[in-house]
Order: sequence, then structure tokens, then C-alpha cells
Amino acid sequence: MAIIWLIMLSASLGLMLFTDPAAAVNSMITGAHGAVELSLNLLALYAFWLGFFALIERLGLSRGLERLLRPVISRLFPSCDVETRKYITMNVSANLLGLGNAATPMAITAINRMDDGNPRASTDMIMLTVISATSLQILPTTVIGMRATAGSANPADFLFPSLVATVLSTLIGIIGVKICARIFDRPRRKKSAVISQSAPLGSISPTPTRKKLARTRRDACSRSARASARRANGKRPSSATSPRSSPPSDTTSEVVS
Repeated sequence: MAIIWLIMLSASLGLMLFTDPAAAVNSMITGAHGAVELSLNLLALYAFWLGFFALIERLGLSRGLERLLRPVISRLFPSCDVETRKYITMNVSANLLGLGNAATPMAITAINRMDDGNPRASTDMIMLTVISATSLQILPTTVIGMRATAGSANPADFLFPSLVATVLSTLIGIIGVKICARIFDRPRRKKSAVISQSAPLGSISPTPTRKKLARTRRDACSRSARASARRANGKRPSSATSPRSSPPSDTTSEVVS
């Protein structure tokens, strides 16, 4: 992706420099000025909402928000623990307020907690990615701030179309993930069912680790040591009692006579 962007940027700059160098320089200066001005104007908005989310987490209100969204989150992410669902809830809350940049770190943290070492992404990871990309927004504060900065007469006049579009995109994304999960997870479930039916109960064991192998070797050595000790103890009484059971010697019989 970085190479594609580099090719597009180089081609556009080269075309502008060859066709109209003065306009190219003026457009770059104007774009840089506008980017800095927009960043400063959005700084207060992001500072307010990020501080708001930090205050929610410090006060423990994120747990209440997680309990409020628990029925939906538990159905969409059935294999996640409570801590991961808390980050997912914060991500969804940030997206509902239109703070996509604030929601991204929470989504990354939740996906890192979902990672179990499998090279393939799980269904919960894909679901969170789709929900973050479709970005269900009730109050798109970032877009409202950008429209207000650009001098719009009514920055929030698009709320209803935006709500309808984001609701439909989120629903379509969720349904698509569920359908794809049923289609692509079916061969995996069939394979696991065949393995569990063909193998007897308890015959399939996980791969032993180094600690288990070392413990098995120590147990085998201790068993062999105890067996050798038993054999040695079994030979000693027979050798000790053999002189007692031996008949008297000829010299003792001559003395008695």
C-alpha cells in the first residue's frame, strides 16, 4: 500500500511540475497551510472527547457502559473475555460519537488481546474490523467540526442521512461476516468432527511441552531407581540367611564327638 501511494504521489507531483510549476508550488503551500489550520481547529475537539473517555475509564463508568452494551457485544463477540469486551465497548462508543482516530487504539488493543497465535484471523477479529470500518455514528462530531471550520452555515444538517447510511453499512457488514463465518468455518468444523469420531476418547492429546517431557523423564528415572533398589533389597536377605541354613561343618562335629 505504501508503494502504491508513493507511485500516485510521485506521478501527480511530476505531472504538475511539468505542466504548471508555479501552480504546483502554490497548491502545495496552500495545502500545507490548510492542513495545519484544520489540525489546530480539531485539536480542541479531540482533546475534549479524549479527556472525556479518559475520565469515563478512571471513574469506572466504562464497566457500566459495558454492561449496557453486553447483550449486543456478547452476541457479536462470543469468545472474548470481559477485559476485551471493555475495549470493544469503548471502541464502539468512540465510533458512535464520530471519533474514528480515538477509536482506533482501543480496537488495536482489543485485537491484540484476541490474538491466540493462530496465523489466521478469528471471526471476532474480522467482526471488530468490519464494525470499526463501517463506523456506526449517532453524532459525527469530527465531520461537524470540519464543516464548521470550513464555514458551513449548518454543519449538522446531514445527521439523518449519515445515521441511515452508517446503520445500513454496519448491518450489512455484520450479516456478511456471519455468512462468511458459516461458509468458511464449516469445513473446519467437519474436519474436527471427523477427527473426534474416528479417534477414541482421550487418544488425542496436545503436543507435549519441554516441561512435560522433562517431568516424564524424571518420573521414568525415579521409577527405574526404585525398581533397582527393590531388586537389591530382595537379594540381600537370601544371601544373609544362607549361612544359617547351611549344615554344620565337619570340624564342629568332631569336637562334639
